[in-house]
Amino acid sequence: QFGNWAGQLGDGRAMSLGEVVNEKGERWELQLKGAGPTPYSRTADGRAVLRSSVREFLCSEAMFHLGVPTTRALSLCQTGDAVVRDVMYDGNARPEPGAVVCRVAPSFIRFGNFELLASRGDLKRLASLARYTLDRHFPEIEIPDDGSLKKAIPEMIAKVCETTAEMVAAWQRVGFVHGVMNTDNMSILGITIDYGPYGWVDNFDRKWTPNTTDNRNKRYCFYNQPGIAVWNLVRLANALLPLVEGDAKPLEEALGAFEKTYLALEARDRAGKLGFVEWRGGKGEKEGEDAKGDAKLWEDLEDLLEKWETDYTIFFRQLGHVTTTPDADVYAHLDTTLARAFYTPPTPGQREIWASWLTKYIERVREDGGEDGERKARMETANPKYVLRNYLAQEAIDQAEAGDNSGVQELLEVMRNPYAEQPGFEERYYQRRPE
Repeated sequence: QFGNWAGQLGDGRAMSLGEVVNEKGERWELQLKGAGPTPYSRTADGRAVLRSSVREFLCSEAMFHLGVPTTRALSLCQTGDAVVRDVMYDGNARPEPGAVVCRVAPSFIRFGNFELLASRGDLKRLASLARYTLDRHFPEIEIPDDGSLKKAIPEMIAKVCETTAEMVAAWQRVGFVHGVMNTDNMSILGITIDYGPYGWVDNFDRKWTPNTTDNRNKRYCFYNQPGIAVWNLVRLANALLPLVEGDAKPLEEALGAFEKTYLALEARDRAGKLGFVEWRGGKGEKEGEDAKGDAKLWEDLEDLLEKWETDYTIFFRQLGHVTTTPDADVYAHLDTTLARAFYTPPTPGQREIWASWLTKYIERVREDGGEDGERKARMETANPKYVLRNYLAQEAIDQAEAGDNSGVQELLEVMRNPYAEQPGFEERYYQRRPE
């Protein structure tokens, strides 16, 4: 947890009800969170409050409809009990409404499950868990008749690297920050699990984190997420090293699957966010060498977004409305099309710098050819219009705590169609974060 070995997995609140196989042959595990003490909740009460339960319920569904690999929320129930929690960790605990979420996923096995057994030297159970995981979730990987896992484990690590890269690339595309990327919050299937102090980037900030306990070091901030994923994957590989007879080389080679997969997806997603048909050019071939081509255009844009407090979600969505015809007026676009993305209107000097970037962007779009409508359609599949901003979730929670669930229901409805225009919800939900 936060880079340090904790010796335990989470808070022990999860209660597994069992598995259901649906008509498609898919296997789903059902878990309750907040239903009370378990053998693993130690001295805690095993309960959950409505506030955190609404956040998990809404976010898991929002992520699913954004196209991000995730657990799902089957139900959210209030218990009628009061649960005492210290929200700000400042000694001022207070009673809050209790709730229980039922969440579902093909599996809730985490990296930490393997780490815990390895740390105890329990190689028999470690091998048993690895075989179970391979049999249930990676049936395409063969285990020889002698039961050796030496070849199967590196193959599984490579698969986990690929799915984890797909998950994190999707996070970066939509501006999601998990907030607590501990190894016990990393799924062996590459799905987003455990929605705690998550958030979406409002004004673009590479170092932003929604986790107040991480404000100092920013270990799990937005731009650190790909690197932290790799760090966690290395921890998983180390835990499984005894099962490959201590031969680290195949594991090291398997770990390379993350970078290969992630970089390909990053290029695809950045091209999509900018509306390009394909990604051209990238970072310099040598360390320290300047970016070129589309990578340079992207880096320059990020610098502008961050320097002058611009909304990440709104900017890219509005960029799709920019016209790229020869008579396009970049200054008019700054004053109208893109204006709603700026938390503070650009100064005259800033307008010149923005106009310079926008001119280069339009020139690049013209190189692709095609109509603006085609580009806009591409961009609208990559850039959501609606995301679960923290202030929106909190407003719905405040209503629910007062006995009115309509805010939760409406927010859920909006988040089920994040890429659609939904004009009836635009004024309420397609806005910058309030100051």
